[in-house]
Amino acid sequence: MSTIPLPPTPIAAPGAAERAAADPADMAVTQAAALFENMQPEQALALLEPALAARPEAPAGWILMARLRLALDQVEPALHAANRAAEQAPEDPRPLAIASRALTLLGKHDEAMGMAYRAVIVEPKNPLWHDRVAWALLAADRQLADAEQAARTAVGLDPYEAHYYFTHGVALAALGHIDQARQSLQTSLRLEPNNPVARQRLDILNGDAVPTPEKKKRGWKLFGRKSEPTVIRPEEQA
Repeated sequence: MSTIPLPPTPIAAPGAAERAAADPADMAVTQAAALFENMQPEQALALLEPALAARPEAPAGWILMARLRLALDQVEPALHAANRAAEQAPEDPRPLAIASRALTLLGKHDEAMGMAYRAVIVEPKNPLWHDRVAWALLAADRQLADAEQAARTAVGLDPYEAHYYFTHGVALAALGHIDQARQSLQTSLRLEPNNPVARQRLDILNGDAVPTPEKKKRGWKLFGRKSEPTVIRPEEQA
């Protein structure tokens, strides 16, 4: 009697972990990202640089490189890395938003606004990009009504994120809507009570503190996991 041949056993496609193990460059990106998550950006950069030199066609690596450079206050290199990522992955809004942040820090406000709006066009339902539009406009001190609308859109898309209420409060204050700004900042503090920047902004609006110049801090893990409540996000110093 003839035997019916069995079909070959299907081989599962390798997952991210398997691919990283098979490709040293991917492994370096994964390890560098873990170091960054553990607030070790210098070590992450030292690991990532040779990996990208060996295999420059790696948009995920360039995105991480841009984030690392921003965290280390290396704004021009951050912009270069973000542009490399955008060239390799034009469908990804993250390089556009990172480039927008870098351009804002460099005072190139028209370009920063353009990049932020491009990120929104690519992914209109992500509140991060609307928040970036708001801060690009606020930093440029123009189109403040559009900044308020962008901040309000971010709140609507994620009503449980304290930072978006903070941004909305700043935009409302810039428009002179002080009572509404207080309400938005109070909501932000209810969601994130330990944020000293939001507290200071509210105290200033209430007349309990005066504005003081502060060094910009860029330690927030841009476009990654949410920060711990005590970590000051970079936009909050704009």
